[in-house]
Amino acid sequence: MPKDVITTRAKDYNQWYLDIVREADMAEVAEVVKGCIVFKPNGYAIWEMMQRELDNRIKETGHSNVYFPLLIPESFLRREAQHVEGFAPEVAVVTHAGGEKLTEPYVIRPTSETIIGYFMAKWIRSYRDLPLLLNQWANVMRWELRTRPFLRTTEFLWSEGHTAHATEAEAERETLMILHDVYADFAEQVMAVPVIRGLKTEQEKFAGALRSYCIEAMMQDGRALQAGTSHNLGQNFAKAFDITYTDQNNTVQHCWTTSWGVSTRLIGALIMTHSDDEGLVIPPRLAPTQVVLVPIYKNEAERTKVREAVARITADWKGRLRFKIDDRDNLTPGFKFNEWELKGVPVRVEVGPKDVEKGSVALARRDVPGREGKSFVPQDGLTERIVVLLEEIQAALFARALAFREQHSAFVSTYDELKQQIERGFAWAYWDGNDEDEKRIQDETRATIRCIPLEQPGTPGTCVYTGRPTTRQVVFARAY
Repeated sequence: MPKDVITTRAKDYNQWYLDIVREADMAEVAEVVKGCIVFKPNGYAIWEMMQRELDNRIKETGHSNVYFPLLIPESFLRREAQHVEGFAPEVAVVTHAGGEKLTEPYVIRPTSETIIGYFMAKWIRSYRDLPLLLNQWANVMRWELRTRPFLRTTEFLWSEGHTAHATEAEAERETLMILHDVYADFAEQVMAVPVIRGLKTEQEKFAGALRSYCIEAMMQDGRALQAGTSHNLGQNFAKAFDITYTDQNNTVQHCWTTSWGVSTRLIGALIMTHSDDEGLVIPPRLAPTQVVLVPIYKNEAERTKVREAVARITADWKGRLRFKIDDRDNLTPGFKFNEWELKGVPVRVEVGPKDVEKGSVALARRDVPGREGKSFVPQDGLTERIVVLLEEIQAALFARALAFREQHSAFVSTYDELKQQIERGFAWAYWDGNDEDEKRIQDETRATIRCIPLEQPGTPGTCVYTGRPTTRQVVFARAY
């Protein structure tokens, strides 16, 4: 398998991304359905790993999984004015079914706040019914004009959480708990992607929310990618759908609701954070296959000897490692090495006749391509060595991504400095501008305020755009 099938990042970053999606056999554009993709086994396996890890975290925090209809009455979206205004350009509408025009059109869900709000209003009666903690694994549709596999597609997969609470404080705790304990923890501990936790500006917040929080990651071209959002919806949707409860004083109160979500764009974040010019790189904790073992032989005698050794070596791998033995006879070892490098498997083990005689194996780590990442180690104790190596790779990938973000981030004190810095990456700056100022900067630079970091220095400074005194810092960047 030739390695020049992937365009280098330096030559064309966008094409490099598309090449990896294609050559790692992750997805294919569904040209017969506008803006959609087909998830191929390699791509969907990564989503299944993400889903499993996130689902465990979501359930550990007391939430239960549910599933609501794909079709939502069009009138539901109109009940919350900001919400319908925010999603109006993106919705797909079903007007006919069964050969007849529908009395009321259905919207294919762009998100489910409205229909879940309708049912929450039926299910919640008393303070004893709160909190109501729900999560849905589903597909949604948003009519995107410009699409890119995983990052932005007309149909995508996601988890969307929806909860109802008795007080604003409880809703705020929920919103921040999901952001920190579920999303940020997953991104950093499993995906090995460092993220900035922050508050969205009024211009960037979710349509209909009281407050929107996010985690922002830096890709290898210096751009930001919003990797997850968590919204305190206040009482906006509760009032629109009459979600009320009777409190301990027998007084009827409106609930406080939240919603939060992560989607298959995390696969795009994975690719653009860790991969290199050789192909995909997957952190071990997320890799569907952590280790691939390639037996090498030329004749039947060698084949028998090598396969016996492979059986001994892998005897205790089941349950400890996710592994494959690539014993395809119709492909050369070199082809197999290139294929598994391209697909991002963290560790490769090679066993040939000489290795059997010496009681050793060749061990190659994907995060360090070429000879530097290859070593010859004893077969004795190999399992423990691989377990340790996988953790080393996991930590190394996070450290490398964090170092890259730090190298491409800088504090700026003037607007000219801001314009220069966003060509490289993240620009941190003091900010005391308004929505109009923010919009002008976006129009002039194509950069947005990605978030107001939750960790603030608290020291006084001068707004990078207005010159007014402030203590608030923000992060500007161009984004996907």
